[in-house]
Amino acid sequence: MLALSLPLSLLFLLPFTAASFYDNPEFDVPSESGTPLDELKAKWDTDWGFTGISTFAHLRHVKCLTTPYEPFDIGILGAPFDTAVSYRPGARFGPRAIRAASARQTSFRGFNHRAGLNPYTSWPAILDCGDIPITPFDNALALHQMTSAYLELVSRRPLSYTNPPSHKHPKLITLGGDHSIALPALRALAKIYGQPIAVLHFDAHLDTWHPGSYPSAWANTPTQADFTHGTMFWIASEEGLIANGSSVHAGLRTRLGGLDWADYENDENQGFLRIEADDIDAVGVDGIIEAIMARMGTDIPVYLSVDIDVIDPGLAPGTGTPEPGGWTTRELIAILRGIEGLNLVGADIVEVAPAYDGTGEATALAGAQVAYEMLTSMVKRGLVERGEDVVLQKPGKHISAVVKAAKAAKAKAEAVAKEAAEAVRDEL
Repeated sequence: MLALSLPLSLLFLLPFTAASFYDNPEFDVPSESGTPLDELKAKWDTDWGFTGISTFAHLRHVKCLTTPYEPFDIGILGAPFDTAVSYRPGARFGPRAIRAASARQTSFRGFNHRAGLNPYTSWPAILDCGDIPITPFDNALALHQMTSAYLELVSRRPLSYTNPPSHKHPKLITLGGDHSIALPALRALAKIYGQPIAVLHFDAHLDTWHPGSYPSAWANTPTQADFTHGTMFWIASEEGLIANGSSVHAGLRTRLGGLDWADYENDENQGFLRIEADDIDAVGVDGIIEAIMARMGTDIPVYLSVDIDVIDPGLAPGTGTPEPGGWTTRELIAILRGIEGLNLVGADIVEVAPAYDGTGEATALAGAQVAYEMLTSMVKRGLVERGEDVVLQKPGKHISAVVKAAKAAKAKAEAVAKEAAEAVRDEL
């Protein structure tokens, strides 16, 4: 009866008389040889989203550039370079921000419902390959460093060599950095695959500008200053790296130079199809997907390059050249999911500049999700080639079926009402 006479606030001081939630076994001192590895992994080899060293999706970090004996299939590679920008710097911190924003992606909670697979536990060996150490002082040297790094990594034999059959080289998803990093990637890919690469380019801007778009009385072209985050596709086209007639811009809403459409004419000479941001109002997400797939198909090698400024700055403010009127994050994700049949040989997500992102990580979170969708598409394409295609059948009721049933019920009710009205009219 003692417990009944004590205030409730003091009951927790009483000793427990039965097994308690708070009981734990006594600790045994481990032997000098240490605890068995399987036991250690069972206890400590899982991170919460907010624990662990910041790698992309808690992937194992290996400095791939200095670890040639560690084969991989898909690598997440940072390119912290931003000294080729024309407006706001800061994208050199993009890789760090995107990795931090990917913290809630884990191998044990990474199942992608739209694709019916978990890319982190499927066939490929995926590593966070760290960053390319890029000089911020000399853009010509930086371009050389990045090209050398890409060529080093994609020339290696992947762990799952030829399984799937087309998988003869590792694939890299690069976290930028400004958009100029696409040029060294294309230089390496064109050399490795022995052909020009089709480019699917999500961006507010063309990035096929002639270097003379920013005229200067201080130097004649060509100069180091010709290499910018708005000219890299022009340079790549001049070098024969881009598949003319198979490439696509998507999400454009840029202002043009001069007094006319000369920038568009120059762009068409480089063989790009232009999809404007407001085209989505006319044809919807499905129309954008159909236009891209009709242009690119499922066979030619494609480099997918996503400038985060394709998203409206109201949703992704942390970028160097924001342009109002962009797509929503949801629209971009839906389009990326719809083009999963492309033959991706490489990809990047660029221009994430966290200094302008505020406190909510909105831009970095979008970048991390974009990388996840890219990764899922690469993995699913591999499953298809291996003959392990995923048959999607989501459990439970589907909204499309519910809407269809509701429409059918409405149509039936309207038909009954119409029949009743006609019967009444006939009687009158």
